[in-house]
Amino acid sequence: MPSLSRIVLGLAALVLLGLAGCRESGGEGEHFELSGRLFVFNYRVATVRYMVTLRPLQPIGDGEVAVASFENPAGGETIVVRQKIWPMSRKVTIESPPLECVAKDRPYKVTIRIEDAAGLPMQTIETTMASSQDQSALPDRPLVVGPFYDPNPALAGHPDGRLPGGRGVTCPAS
Repeated sequence: MPSLSRIVLGLAALVLLGLAGCRESGGEGEHFELSGRLFVFNYRVATVRYMVTLRPLQPIGDGEVAVASFENPAGGETIVVRQKIWPMSRKVTIESPPLECVAKDRPYKVTIRIEDAAGLPMQTIETTMASSQDQSALPDRPLVVGPFYDPNPALAGHPDGRLPGGRGVTCPAS
């Protein structure tokens, strides 16, 4: 049977190993890591959006902001979303407004800049995102409207959600 001193030494060694494993996982200057990225397709309301999540690697300072720049699948100007980061957040989720022209397997550029309370850059994260679906999988208009999810009257006679004129958007060639 092991002596009490060996048990205490063993437990102390486990605690030290555990503390060593708790050190900062990012490199110097890294405040966040990209923990998730996906396209969110909502068939019911006929929308698709970018969604990225960040995980803090260090304590979050008061007044920090995430500025996400998403490539616009329809062409034109980059879509920019500014979002305050709350100091006690365990994750930060950034979502774009609804998109048009998302093409399957095409990489879209995303840049996330973390700024301090004075607006000075603290970190920049660059990545790409590719959808596993094409936006043509969505109906042309929302299938339901209103708080009670009433059938969309604009789709009368088109239960599949497809209209003769489509979504009314001309997308760039992929």
